[in-house]
Amino acid sequence: MDVAPTGSEEHEPLLIIHGFPTCSFDFRLVLPALATNRRVLLLDLIGFGLSAKPDVAYTMNMQADVVQAFVAETGVTRLAMLTHDMGDTVGGELLARQAEGGWPVEISRRVITNGSIYIEMAHLSTGQEILLSLPDARLPDTIPDDGSTMTTSLAATFSPHSTVDSAELAAAWELIAHHDGHHLLPRTIRYIEERRRNQARFTGAIESHPSPLAIVWGADDPIAVVDMATRLKGVRPDAPLDILRGVGHFPMVESPRRFEEAVLRALA
Repeated sequence: MDVAPTGSEEHEPLLIIHGFPTCSFDFRLVLPALATNRRVLLLDLIGFGLSAKPDVAYTMNMQADVVQAFVAETGVTRLAMLTHDMGDTVGGELLARQAEGGWPVEISRRVITNGSIYIEMAHLSTGQEILLSLPDARLPDTIPDDGSTMTTSLAATFSPHSTVDSAELAAAWELIAHHDGHHLLPRTIRYIEERRRNQARFTGAIESHPSPLAIVWGADDPIAVVDMATRLKGVRPDAPLDILRGVGHFPMVESPRRFEEAVLRALA
């Protein structure tokens, strides 16, 4: 999706990369504010949302290739980045490629939010652990799933103070299950294993890339705990840290106004 600014275009385009197991739909509540004076580029990564969901091994290289191809198609050569959850890892690979000369764009600044950038600090959910214990293979079509397990798992990542309604969760499930994507969850979650193997590359690029960095984090995230944000701040003391109290893993859904205000401050 290539969203034109609703007002005068005063800033460089913003590329948004979503997380697991959802899609770019997560950002719909903050999109109008983010697109007021800038072009916004969003996509559903392969295996997620409305994108194709092939029965293949899913890798960060593949997802980064998809993002690069998408950006090339738009003709954008200078951009800011906003990443969340698994999108932080995809973003880390893209930052590494850009620093190595393998992605011919200029990154003006970036905002990182709630993702397990230090995987050894992550408190993986029971659902994530179960998916990782399964073979890296498509689930049989005979396995029934009405979405109740997934929506319960998503709700558990929200802050106890959040008031996200059931319709939001139902929409997330509909997009996860689109084209039978829920049958591929044991495959798409393998990014966690890849992050463990290649953390030095992914998080190393997040920490060391010379573009200005800002950190926006939901304080009540039970998985990507807030200590990850403070650890990153320790490595990058130049990066402003905006901790959103009473917000969990999906700040753009749980508290869209506060999230968009924090991101716009970071991008200013």
